[in-house]
Amino acid sequence: MQSYLAAAVQMTASDTKEENLQRAESLVRGASRHGATLVVLPEVFSWRGKSGEAVFEAENIPGPTTERLRTLAQELGIHLITGSFLEKSDDHRSYNTSLLISPEGRILSRYRKIHLFDVDIPNRVTVRESENIKAGEETAAVTTAIGNIGLSICYDLRFPELYRQLVNCGAQIVSVPSAFTFPTGAAHWEVLLRARAVENQVYLIAPNQIGPNVHGFSDYGHSMIVDPWGKVAACAQEKESFVTAEINLNYLSRVRKELPCLEHQKL
Repeated sequence: MQSYLAAAVQMTASDTKEENLQRAESLVRGASRHGATLVVLPEVFSWRGKSGEAVFEAENIPGPTTERLRTLAQELGIHLITGSFLEKSDDHRSYNTSLLISPEGRILSRYRKIHLFDVDIPNRVTVRESENIKAGEETAAVTTAIGNIGLSICYDLRFPELYRQLVNCGAQIVSVPSAFTFPTGAAHWEVLLRARAVENQVYLIAPNQIGPNVHGFSDYGHSMIVDPWGKVAACAQEKESFVTAEINLNYLSRVRKELPCLEHQKL
């Protein structure tokens, strides 16, 4: 499939998992009705509560959340990227995990967030993701019927070497489910997304959390789809919603042919 519609889902997740799952399902269904055949949810879409409670909300794979999403993808006949959710690990922390699910309901790829967000912006935001999240170690890019899709999560966006590895593994589309905070989002969200798209000549699908969250600060929203030339093809308004844009692999191929910078790598 050389051309199709993709969707980025924007949410405000709470600490009530069932409500989050119901809202996510409703938005995914809406995107599917709109014609999207690839839908991406935001980071920690299914549960977002107190950090110390994260380990109790983590699930195995397969587990209740994955089985629910596999059923949804199969019912709608779409590729579904599960944003991210908490996966059980072998210690007191959880993985922050994203899955790519096929229209047949099969898990095609699993990615555990590698770069963890530990930051202190005085009087604004303090986050210590590594206290409760265990870092992953492996990248994830897989060939599907709609192109080679690479997975990343939020803070990964600041590490260009990850995206170059994904492209070197064939990625044409990369998901960036996020919970980008307002201060850093206002300053860097769009410029980072456009930079990663331009330098790697890929489509980026970047759904974000929006609005006040349970941690006492706000998330930036502005969920985006960016094309391989760095153009913002879609950007969400300031509410729970979804945005759609065309993924055109012929256009991607033309960009790479006319400006063959990926062939000119030296390092």
